[in-house]
Amino acid sequence: MSATRMQLLSPRNVRLLSRGRSELFAGGSGGGPRVRSLISPPLSSSSPGRALSSVSATRRGLPKEKMTENGVSSRAKVLTIDTMNPTVKKVEYAVRGPIVQRAMELEKELSEGMKKPFAEVIKANIGDAHAMGQQPITFFRQVLALCSYPELLNDSTFPEDAKSRARRILQSCGGNSMGSYSASQGIDSVRHDVARYTERRDGGVPCDPDNIYLTTGASDGIVTMLKLLVCGEGATRTGIMISIPQYPLYSAALAELGAVQINYYLNEQKCWSLDISELQRSLDEARQHCNPRALCIINPGNPTGQVQSRQCIEDVIRFAAKERLFLMADEVYQDNVYAEGCQFHSFKKVLFEMGPEYSNTVELVSFHSTSKCYMGECGFRGGYMEIINLDSEVKAQLTKLVSVRLCPPVPGQALMDLVVNPPQPGEPSHEKFIKERTTTLCALAEKAKLTEQVLNTVQGISCNPVQGAMYSFPCITIPEKAIKEATDNGQKPDMFYCMKLLEETGICLVPGSGFGQRDGTYHFRMTILPPKDKLKILLTKVKEFHQKFTQQYS
Repeated sequence: MSATRMQLLSPRNVRLLSRGRSELFAGGSGGGPRVRSLISPPLSSSSPGRALSSVSATRRGLPKEKMTENGVSSRAKVLTIDTMNPTVKKVEYAVRGPIVQRAMELEKELSEGMKKPFAEVIKANIGDAHAMGQQPITFFRQVLALCSYPELLNDSTFPEDAKSRARRILQSCGGNSMGSYSASQGIDSVRHDVARYTERRDGGVPCDPDNIYLTTGASDGIVTMLKLLVCGEGATRTGIMISIPQYPLYSAALAELGAVQINYYLNEQKCWSLDISELQRSLDEARQHCNPRALCIINPGNPTGQVQSRQCIEDVIRFAAKERLFLMADEVYQDNVYAEGCQFHSFKKVLFEMGPEYSNTVELVSFHSTSKCYMGECGFRGGYMEIINLDSEVKAQLTKLVSVRLCPPVPGQALMDLVVNPPQPGEPSHEKFIKERTTTLCALAEKAKLTEQVLNTVQGISCNPVQGAMYSFPCITIPEKAIKEATDNGQKPDMFYCMKLLEETGICLVPGSGFGQRDGTYHFRMTILPPKDKLKILLTKVKEFHQKFTQQYS
């Protein structure tokens, strides 16, 4: 018998043949010439060898092989809806949910010439200021352009203060390039500028730059802190207190982390105010099944637009101290205050003014962003968080955690620097900056008032004053007949309402059920960002639709 035949009939290759292999490597693992089997054709999927292989794979948790229509075997997917992370399936994010998906489909249909009862889709579902037509601040864009393309530093059309700011930022970047990584906690000079900004804002309350972490928008910082807080199992699992209505980032993050969401309700009858008695009720009930560890506050409020009074903030701090809760203050709308008599108070400022009993003990993290206020620069993903009274060992773990993601986007860090260190009096760009900033905030205040006034003229709609932020969250009356039809269709009544509004008018709003609301009440969230002329059209269409909807289902 030839040497090749002897190799083919070696004990190892005979075992391979019995398992249905159709090709062999002469010489086993020695890397000899490849030889096609001369003894038997490939075994069918019904062969004992294939069946045993499938059983073995199943026992090892591997996907089974399947047969396609043409008889070719294919392996099942490793990642399926049944084998994926179950907590991800629980995540919901209403502001980009089914309504928005349908709005995008309608836009495409309109572009393809399909006839609709409206000429355009008006997206009032999300706080994306520039997408709604708000103009960027000139100085910010000039400096970012200079940082992105330093050759422009030789261009005489750019003001000298913009060039000076750009040079300073570039000198803080590796290789003098905004395309380099920064330190994981953020560019050092930017963190120092943020610290000086908070000191000015808070009337001289000291700020340590080492307590500043630059983030990829405020959302990144919020999720990072929640990761540090969540632990335990069963009755010891971490619970996080969030306001209802709430911004869906919180419920989505808690679902993904497997934490317990603890709802406390804002008082709609008192302009969405926060009652300490409601916090106590919520906390006491939660302690029966989880371990509440943190209290989240959004001020000014999203989606409700309320501005918390100083007294309310003091009460919340005392409550957190008494109940040993970690405070998370979402303050990304701190410049968006419109109502007469309202004023933004940072939690940190109030905390320190309450004295050492609180300022030395209460653990607090506060968040800010470039995405809101008068800037509206959502796409740059700039933000920061400041930590107060965080345990030193936990702080080391926080620094480690953020380093895993290398660093926040450097252009976003540069923009954050400009927000906290804008043109100063006497600099060439100061006058124009103040004019643009004031114009934007005044326009928002005017639109906040307009929204409240128009919606309150509609029977069946009740809208609280939009004291701050960028949204109204009116209560709507939905007839019983419409509620029944929605239920029969497997929809929540306010989703049913908003979907009909979209299909008939092209207006995209977010149903209140996506933010949470008391049982038996219905709302929608609407941004006040569209230009005033378009906002008037939007409000008129909402008014006419609600009247028609109510009549249809009465």
